[in-house]
Parts: sequence; C-alpha cells; structure tokens
Amino acid sequence: MRPEAVAAVAPLQGEVFGNPSGSHRWAREARRRLDDARDVVAEAVGARPSEVVFTSGGTEADNLAIAGVLAAAGGRALCSATEHHAVLEPVRAAGGRTVAVDPLGRVDFGALEAELAEPGAAPVAVVSALLANNELGTVQDLAPLRDLLDRLAPTAVLHTDAVAAAAWLELPARVAPAQLVSLSGHKVGGPQGIGALVVRSGTALAPILRGGGQEHERRSGTPDVAGAVGFAAALAATVAERAATVARVEALRARLVAGLLAAAPDAVVVSPSAAADRTAGTVHVCFPGVEREALLFLLDQAGVGASWGASCSSGATEPSHVLAAIGVAPELAAGALRLSLGWCSTEADVDVALGAVPAAVRTLRGAVVGGSR
Repeated sequence: MRPEAVAAVAPLQGEVFGNPSGSHRWAREARRRLDDARDVVAEAVGARPSEVVFTSGGTEADNLAIAGVLAAAGGRALCSATEHHAVLEPVRAAGGRTVAVDPLGRVDFGALEAELAEPGAAPVAVVSALLANNELGTVQDLAPLRDLLDRLAPTAVLHTDAVAAAAWLELPARVAPAQLVSLSGHKVGGPQGIGALVVRSGTALAPILRGGGQEHERRSGTPDVAGAVGFAAALAATVAERAATVARVEALRARLVAGLLAAAPDAVVVSPSAAADRTAGTVHVCFPGVEREALLFLLDQAGVGASWGASCSSGATEPSHVLAAIGVAPELAAGALRLSLGWCSTEADVDVALGAVPAAVRTLRGAVVGGSR
C-alpha cells in the first residue's frame, strides 16, 4: 500500500465507525468520507460521482458489468479471448462467446464483426475488452471498438476492465468510449478488497447483490468506507505521480529485459516491445526448456515473487489462456514467467531479479541436461 493510503485508512479503523447509510452524526461523518472518496475516483476516471459504484474489488465490478447488463437488457455477451477470468467466467456462464485477438492480444476486429453480424443470433447486449491486459500489458484502443459497435450493434454496452491500466494510463480519454469501467484498489497501491464500477448515466444495469439498496440501488450492502477512502488516496497519489512513475519504471523494465535476454538469449519476451503498445510495469517472458512450476519455486526461495499468468490463478496447472490466445506454442508457454514492477520498485529490486532468474534458469536447464530431474 502507498503511504498515503495507509495514513488515510488509519482514522477509519477507530475514529470514524458509523454506517454511512444511517442518519446520526457518526453516520453522516462516514457518509462524508465516502462521498469525498467517490469524488476522487470519479475525477480520476472522467466520470460523475453519481456514476461510481463501490464494489469489493475488480472481480465483483466485472461480474456486475456483465451480469447486470444481461439481467437488465437480455441478449448476448461477447469478450476478448484474453480477458481476465472475472470477465471470461460470467460471459461463459451466460452462454456468451470469446472473440479472437491479434498476436499482441488486442481484439481482432474481423472476428468481432463476424460475431456481431451472426445470422439469427440474439442481439449483443454487452462487449468487454481489457484496457490493459493483466498478463501482457497490452493496451487496447477502445475508440475504434466503440465505432464498430455503433455501426453494427448500436445498443450494445461497451465494458472495459481498467484494473491493470489505472496505475499507468491517463484514464479519462482512454475509457471515454466505454459505458462501464472496472477498477481495483490494490492495483494502484490501495487496500485489497475494494474496487469500483463506473456506470455511465443512462446505462441499464440490474444489481446482482440485493438488499438495502445502497449505491443508488446498484450494489446493496454496507459500504467499506475505510477501503474506499484508502482506494481514493492511492488513486489520487497515482494520478499526481503517474508521469514520473511511468518514466522511472519504464527505465527499470528496459534494464530488466536487457539483463534477462543477455543471460538467456533464447528467451522470448511475449509482452509488446513498443512502450506505446503496453503498460510500463509488465514483463512476460518465456524460457524454452524450463518448467514454470519449478522456476517459480526457485525464485520464491531467492526472494522473488512472480507468477506465470494472472496472479490470482498462479496455482493452476494449465498454461495461461492469454498465451494460448495469442498463439504461443504450449512447449514455450510451459516456461512462462510474469514479472511486474510498480510504483515502489527500485534498482535494487531489478538487481535481485537479474541475479535470481538467470541462476534459476541455469539450474533447471542443468537438471534437464544431467537427467537428474
């Protein structure tokens, strides 16, 4: 967590304890803090405060976006094949389809057009596309996607999962074409367990959590005031420092990639090479002849936290669906490694990684050659 978020949350753990839905003075103080946090999130995304719905994180925001639109409007759901599972699973559960992507992980517009124009199919109610892919860092331009929908499915709602983008991209212009935008607190240095769904005015959305009718009847349940305040503090710091952070982390990333390729020239970096095509903090690289499970084990022993796909699914045994969607061969994907840098990453962190990763790769390749696996 960013220090700004830690400091903002501290009073909410004891001094400000009211339920913001109440009417007494303690409730009103909690409500004021919640409203202030909503204002900050709205400004960072280019939305109205009334359009910000606080959730328990990015997963709930994604589920609410897909299930909420379908419940309100009926029809079909489509998403890119490289979406986070928080979008993929509700789309699949509703009988929706995934759309093919290009080698960088961006939506294949020909494939999307074919899905939109499928004869006899129910109208498409919602289309979801990541603003920045959480495994590759690939950035999706939403404007031409919205243009295509306006031409072939003008009533379709465009949702974007901006969870992995918020730390790195100026959001207001990037997400303007979307009616629904998902965010998560911990991705910008805020607390875990808090997020938001931006619901543009006029977008039909049915709640998936029903009860007291909080969040303007779109998400019932007592709001997490402390989480929202910490999220807002972290997001405000992120916005204020974003340009400097991106420049600094981009330099760290370049050094990390150069060092990895110098130590293992046959490694394949599957994240986009051009800075304009990706976020600054993600490096996804595949090492031929190395098993990802063993690699992560050795890196953990060396003090390096890494994954081979989405962080929340690194315990899975199957290869990343993202790598499969962009055409990475299974034998190469078997040696996948995702390293992430953030606002607090340092030169010393890169030093540790450049010592640990090549050493682990050499150890594993030596084990294979020596037949001692």
